[in-house]
Amino acid sequence: MARARNRQVSLEVTPYYHCTSRCVRRAFLCGEDAYTGESYEHRRQWVEDRLLELASVFTIDICAYAVMSNHLHVVLHVDTQLGESLSDREVCERWHQLYKGTLLTQRYLNGEALNRAQMDAVSDKLDDWRSQLQSISWFMRALNEPIARRANAEDGCKGRFWEGRFTSQALLDEKALLACMAYVDLNPIRAKMADKPENSDHTSIQRRINSLKKNKAQPEPLAPFIGSLPQDEHSGIPFELGDYLELVDWTGRVMRADKRGYVEQSLPPILQRLSMSNDRWLELAQSFEDKTSNLAGCHQVTKLAAQILGYQRVPAIAQNRRYFG
Repeated sequence: MARARNRQVSLEVTPYYHCTSRCVRRAFLCGEDAYTGESYEHRRQWVEDRLLELASVFTIDICAYAVMSNHLHVVLHVDTQLGESLSDREVCERWHQLYKGTLLTQRYLNGEALNRAQMDAVSDKLDDWRSQLQSISWFMRALNEPIARRANAEDGCKGRFWEGRFTSQALLDEKALLACMAYVDLNPIRAKMADKPENSDHTSIQRRINSLKKNKAQPEPLAPFIGSLPQDEHSGIPFELGDYLELVDWTGRVMRADKRGYVEQSLPPILQRLSMSNDRWLELAQSFEDKTSNLAGCHQVTKLAAQILGYQRVPAIAQNRRYFG
């Protein structure tokens, strides 16, 4: 039985989540349908463009993403500090980039005079929007609904395009975050859609590599790697970008049979710092969703998260101990 969303997503537990949406129809989200011979490859750009647009509106960072043939992966970080620091006007402007809002909020943005009762109504609405701009459920809704409508219009049909709802995994510690990001970035290689990370179209790893080639800067739509900088002062992924790219490149080569003997001769130092063996890492990088539950992390943080979320028992104890310690 599916768990209620408030028992899967809690910012008190972790701000990092891995979300997946899958098509319900036989027709593909993207790629080429071998049965009909029709290509839907252009839809991958729809999804990527929408993802990056939402990253500039919501106070939610995109750590990693991959748009596949009949599903998509995205690793998200909810930036509550930014969300609470926005002014009322900034909240209203962000929301109106996606939705029409109300007549009163439109008048508020236009600088029209409002009486006290009208301002109270606007304030109540802005409080709701501030919360929703920090909501993963609203983020995925704003991503999936326009894509579904556009695909249905193109296919000339009605009905569901996505499965009932997206799935989410709470990433409870740095090991889980890193492993899940690599798993997402390497999805096209595992599916034999690409031979190396820089050739993995419509993925965050390709966008990061292309940005480095152009100007040696991290792409703004994606959450930056901040290394050892304090998280309370800087929002981002707590690793060095160079270390992560080296790790993904190494992992991608190992996943190709013709490279296995060569790359295993040298382990990326980041695995040593995380105290993860190459075998455990490769299992996660190739099958993260299969090897973990909806709470992924070491046993201590998983136990605490289960208590906060009201679980009767701690899920996936053996798996989390095996992979995360």
